[in-house]
Amino acid sequence: MTNRIRKTIISVLILFTSITVTYCQGLKNYADSIRVVYKIPELGYAVVSSDSVYELEVIGYKKIGSGRVAEKRDLFRIGSNAKAITGFIAAILVKQGKISWNTRFFDVFPELKEHSRKEYYQLTLLNLLSFRTKLFPYTYTYKIPLKGQFTGNEDEQRYQFTEWFLKQKPVSSKDSINFSNLGYIAAGLMLEKASGKTYKQLVNESGVTLHINFKFGQPNNINSLEPWGHDAHLLPEPPGDDYKLNWLLAAGNICVSLPDYAKFIQLQLQGLSGKSELLTKEEFHFLHFGLPQFAVGWFWDEDEYNQLYSYNTGNPGLFLTSVYVYNSLDKAFILFSNAQTDAAEEGLGVLYHEMKRRYSK
Repeated sequence: MTNRIRKTIISVLILFTSITVTYCQGLKNYADSIRVVYKIPELGYAVVSSDSVYELEVIGYKKIGSGRVAEKRDLFRIGSNAKAITGFIAAILVKQGKISWNTRFFDVFPELKEHSRKEYYQLTLLNLLSFRTKLFPYTYTYKIPLKGQFTGNEDEQRYQFTEWFLKQKPVSSKDSINFSNLGYIAAGLMLEKASGKTYKQLVNESGVTLHINFKFGQPNNINSLEPWGHDAHLLPEPPGDDYKLNWLLAAGNICVSLPDYAKFIQLQLQGLSGKSELLTKEEFHFLHFGLPQFAVGWFWDEDEYNQLYSYNTGNPGLFLTSVYVYNSLDKAFILFSNAQTDAAEEGLGVLYHEMKRRYSK
């Protein structure tokens, strides 16, 4: 038994010995009990199929101690769950013939090749989007580069950031997969060059097509009355310029409401069943399952019942978001939290297992 499974079992036992759960309103009372026990200020969850929303609730408080009650249209930062959005945009541009999965980065940006490491010369769009690179695993926690090291607007800084990390020593791992946000940054530049549009324009245009209102950065930067993210010590972070996450835009700096994100996940279920006009069933399957372990924006695995599912988790420092897509069940389970604590992670895990238990019948 793994430590993670053991912790989940213990958490479930603690939960059921500490609280009384009422089932008359679906999962809402159960979820709110989890929110209280695991000290999650604001919690959102949804259970959807390709054509229905079974449950969708956002409960709790936008900022700990504020008394500002959660609302369904509240914005959450989704972290690495943005990678599936980037991958989807890439698939659309590939379908349109504007770029190929096998297009090499330095064919698009030949001016950067001379001063880059030779180990990166053959990197393709697909390599970058599927973690098949030797790029080091950069996250927002790295101390370098320093603020002010790059100049100009956000787009210009991302270009300079890419120029910088392509000069850095590759990882020595012999594994075919090396998890790094940097591949998505380089891929984002390729998509911009191929389309003639900025990454934000590409995301917003996809949002118009899908009737989804995507935004960027911390929700409370957009409006101080939106949810505040809470760190590992459950301290709320005030609005501010998080320059590193701006550099990591295509890898994880999108924010969106739960109802809007649920639409994107419903699209995945529709596409995997061949019910979307945007991409074929085979194209959606490639995004979710086309390569071992991690395809394009999606991890995948089999559960204890040998049911195939794709999933991802976003943890950009102040929020936690998880999504699990079961094509065979025509169900997906979505969880949002405005706190990135160990307790919140455990609580979301307990809630997910209960959601799946109830809706897998």
